[in-house]
Amino acid sequence: MKNSHFITPHGLDEKEHYTTAYELALIADYALDIEKIKEVVKTKTYNVTINGNNKTITNTNELLGYLNGVNGVKTGFTNGAGRCLVTSVERNGFNIIAVVLGADTKKIRTRDSINIIEYIYSNYELVNLEELINKEFSNWKNINKNRINIYKGKYSNIEIELENYNYKIYSVKKDNIKDIKIQIENIQNNFEAPVLKNAKIAKLTLNIGEKELINANIVINEEVERKKIKDYIFECLGCII
Repeated sequence: MKNSHFITPHGLDEKEHYTTAYELALIADYALDIEKIKEVVKTKTYNVTINGNNKTITNTNELLGYLNGVNGVKTGFTNGAGRCLVTSVERNGFNIIAVVLGADTKKIRTRDSINIIEYIYSNYELVNLEELINKEFSNWKNINKNRINIYKGKYSNIEIELENYNYKIYSVKKDNIKDIKIQIENIQNNFEAPVLKNAKIAKLTLNIGEKELINANIVINEEVERKKIKDYIFECLGCII
């Protein structure tokens, strides 16, 4: 968060008290990992006792219980900020957070939030990038594993792996799914022992159109020691036998 500055705990207008729609979404995303907050913001009504009197309080989020999948998060209003709404939605495992700030009326806030939410679910789809990458890596590995040479290595039967990467599942605009491209570029096939663990063999990149989303190295996942004199002797004895 680089564009937020909080002066007061209650959020009322102050000259140096500000944030952005994106950073409110970051806060909401973090808060929803806290079970108590997650439980509270999805509750439509709740009964409390105040000075011995029962009272029902109602969540001010007008989309809760109205729009499919809405499960939070927070309404807001000050004269400076206008009508604001941070909305969390889940549909078929696809989670989003929509933020509307500065609306003139509650009606506009509601309309704009619904429009954003429905646009996302109509135009975006979750894509299992991990599945696509594993398929491409497996094909590459079958072709290239035996082409990796380790000169003077104690053994040549090595294991290779793909480094960890972000975005196992990613939301992609439906029109751009066809533009997902995975490329693997060889870096080095020939090594001289000793070879350290995580020595780079190749680089995998995943692009959606012109945007590079994933960049991960393919590496040797173990250290390969250099042969010693006794290893050569055993090899010679094996040849004689």
